Amino acid sequence: MSITIKTAPEIDAMRRACRLASEVLDYIAPHIQPGITTLEIDRLGAECMARQGTRSATIGYQPPGYPAYPASLCTSVNHVVCHGIPNDKPLKKGDIVNVDVTVITDDGWYGDSSRMYLIGDCSIAAKRLCALTYEAMWLGILQVKPGARLGDIGHAIQKFAESHGLSVVREFCGHGIGQKFHEEPQVLHYGRPGTLEELKPGMIFTIEPMLNAGKRDIKELGNDGWTIITKDRSLSAQWEHTVLVTPTGYEVLTLSAGYPALPHFVQATAT
Repeated sequence: MSITIKTAPEIDAMRRACRLASEVLDYIAPHIQPGITTLEIDRLGAECMARQGTRSATIGYQPPGYPAYPASLCTSVNHVVCHGIPNDKPLKKGDIVNVDVTVITDDGWYGDSSRMYLIGDCSIAAKRLCALTYEAMWLGILQVKPGARLGDIGHAIQKFAESHGLSVVREFCGHGIGQKFHEEPQVLHYGRPGTLEELKPGMIFTIEPMLNAGKRDIKELGNDGWTIITKDRSLSAQWEHTVLVTPTGYEVLTLSAGYPALPHFVQATAT
């Protein structure tokens, strides 16, 4: 399967889809407090999408070999790496949760983003993991420009993560996105610089590193077919942006008014 280069009208459609996805995360943010359940977060997300006129890409999503995903969002708490299914267990002070949203617009375009949320006062280790994962994602984004390689993104993330004693989950990766949820290319969060596909203007893909405080090994939790946890039960964090390759560098399509402040090393270089 080849990598789709988006046209100017298609890029505008993706800007809209990604903005709407980010606005769902903005909407739920003030509600994510101790005592809320991930089911309630999911309900709030679905409510926001209905008001926007978008719909969830995850509810009923069923790739080969998987059961249909049952919720509008993915909510991954503490040692859950990804694809956490919302449930009725209240979040408590000290928890961390990743909320991952993918919307489909009325004209069929997908917008995809995820953020970490800290529940009350968290441990230094939890805050550090979330902050470093955020920085790792941005270091990957900074590699995006025409002529660079996908391996440059993965290498930047891996080098930074491992220099801080964190491990990179390898079984899941970023992906191209457009009028399909998952397109080419696959965007690995580890690798060697100067390898893999060359980046060209008009490419759109996600960068979404999952970093563990302990070892990188993961496993499936129970038999729901979706929930992935760290094998050693260490904390895991993830951030996700959808990024466009521009003629001069990159454009992050999933930034929004409520998005966390950019890292200090990005503010002077973001394009």
